[in-house]
Amino acid sequence: MKTDSFRWGAATASYQIEGAVREGGRQPSIWDTFSHTPGRVAHGDNGDVACDHYHRWAEDVGLLADLGVNAYRFSLAWGRMVDSAGRPNQAGIDFYSRLIDALLQRNITPVVTLYHWDLPQILDDAGGWLNRDTAYRFADYAAIAVAQLGDRVNDWTTLNEPWCSSFLSYAAGQHAPGHTSPGEALRAAHHLNLAHGLGVQAIRSEHSNACVSVVCNLHAIFPASDSTADIAAAERLRRVGNDIWTGPMLDGKYPAGLMDETAAYSDWSFVHDDDLAIIRQPLDAFGVNYYSSSHVFADKRTLTQRIADAGPTCWVADYVDFKTPSGPLTAMGWNIDPAALTWLLKDFAARWPGLPVFISENGAAFDDLVTPDGVHDQARIDYIEAHIHAVEAAMASGVPVTGYFVWSLLDNFEWALGFSRRFGLVWVDYATQKRTPKDSYTWYQERISRH
Repeated sequence: MKTDSFRWGAATASYQIEGAVREGGRQPSIWDTFSHTPGRVAHGDNGDVACDHYHRWAEDVGLLADLGVNAYRFSLAWGRMVDSAGRPNQAGIDFYSRLIDALLQRNITPVVTLYHWDLPQILDDAGGWLNRDTAYRFADYAAIAVAQLGDRVNDWTTLNEPWCSSFLSYAAGQHAPGHTSPGEALRAAHHLNLAHGLGVQAIRSEHSNACVSVVCNLHAIFPASDSTADIAAAERLRRVGNDIWTGPMLDGKYPAGLMDETAAYSDWSFVHDDDLAIIRQPLDAFGVNYYSSSHVFADKRTLTQRIADAGPTCWVADYVDFKTPSGPLTAMGWNIDPAALTWLLKDFAARWPGLPVFISENGAAFDDLVTPDGVHDQARIDYIEAHIHAVEAAMASGVPVTGYFVWSLLDNFEWALGFSRRFGLVWVDYATQKRTPKDSYTWYQERISRH
């Protein structure tokens, strides 16, 4: 891991930090609507102000520079970049231009994600990701973003964690827009895949030499025993968690068995003849978000029994039962399993040899406390250090890992959990917006400086 070739970075997302939701011509997004709907987000929190990054971006770039990272992964707010008619919004473009220029002046490479879940509300009103046309509107937006910023940005990511913006958003009801239909989740997943393919084409049409990637939260799912049923359950869940993305994007096909396993929810008629050819576009890198692993048992009930017990929102994942994670756990209730990250990277490299990968997110939420002499988050330091070692182990076995981005630079709006979870290297006092680097910030700073 040499600093001159390996990207040491930190990551954020637009809705989680920017605030200023009514400034600079920004359109409302589905997360504005969702977070202002009573009962959707913990404590009634919303991203109206968040970390006020829109006004405090210069201070945050200073934190990045002092941290010593050589790359910063952030997302553009779709509704800040374009107006309700899909035309360039100059005020939003200017905001990101200032941010990018400041990063480059500090020798920090911008790694830009086009979609991190904040779909413009006007598009959701027309069907959102259930509407095939949204994929084409995404390509239009991608072309505008690259045309406006591509003279200074070479690294472009199409989507962040499409699993979340389909299954958590359309089947589980936990994320915006909050639907609870497995069939809708499958339709949304396909249209997100299509948006990725069309987006790659749009990026390359504007910037032929761009480094193009996608980011997926690949699931490290293992059978809870060596029984045939548990092994099959883990494989089934990987298909709907991982292969539903990597299959079309990297192999040009959906995984064998997926359509049969989900036939109770959808006839897959939304897949058009040329879609898979569009979705499978050459990529320069693949981003992996990793936080924890899961172990699963096979559920002995039939699908009919599961639907009777769980209601119409039952879906293919309900064929499995998750083993209760063992401690220590993070504040999210997630286990800490760095070895699974090594496995995940090695498994990916075995299936798609030669494709560079980067850790686009990795980090942990803990119940941090501010003391008179700082924020002492040793648990986070231990977590990050163990996972960097896991990355090094994968690299030693030949996996072409090109970077590691810690999640996150700042404490921020943690989606449906609001401000109740803190992932940042920097403590944010949301009442005053004061930033206080934690011990993990200093540790990461020193870790980067040693390489």
